Amino acid sequence: MNKVILIGRLARDPELRTTAGNISVATFTLAVSRPFTPQNGGDSGADFISCVVWRRAAENLAKYCHKGSQVAVEGRIQTRNYTAQDGTKRYVTEVLVDNLTFLGSRSDNSGNAASIDNVGGSYPANGGYDANNYASTPNYSTPMDVANVPTTDISEDPFKDFGEEITLSDDDLPF
Repeated sequence: MNKVILIGRLARDPELRTTAGNISVATFTLAVSRPFTPQNGGDSGADFISCVVWRRAAENLAKYCHKGSQVAVEGRIQTRNYTAQDGTKRYVTEVLVDNLTFLGSRSDNSGNAASIDNVGGSYPANGGYDANNYASTPNYSTPMDVANVPTTDISEDPFKDFGEEITLSDDDLPF
């Protein structure tokens, strides 16, 4: 299985290009913090991971995100090679993004009003951007009203109308 899920900040502004077939593609570098603290007490550092996103998600990334913006990516690792101008063969390993979610920008942490919260949401990178799905994306920047959260009454058996009770022994189970 080839699946990658990363959360990090853009190390630089995304680079948006268009192919000869008029398809948008954006490349960006994601800085992902390492989850440990070194014994010397210094900075744990980060890994800088090259990513590629296509179509509408690429356009939205370039439009709404910039250096320092926090995003989540879901995709797969891809390795490709090419011949450089000097004739040497070069290898590139990158994340081919299938799903991109905007989480915020660095200015969100400093209290500035400028943010991408009003853009929000998740953008499928395969071109399947759905405006209706975008409109229904919840806004997690406001506190939840717990008084209106639906609950389930567990005082009665939820399976009471599904027929007769079945008795199983340990010998009936395959594990």
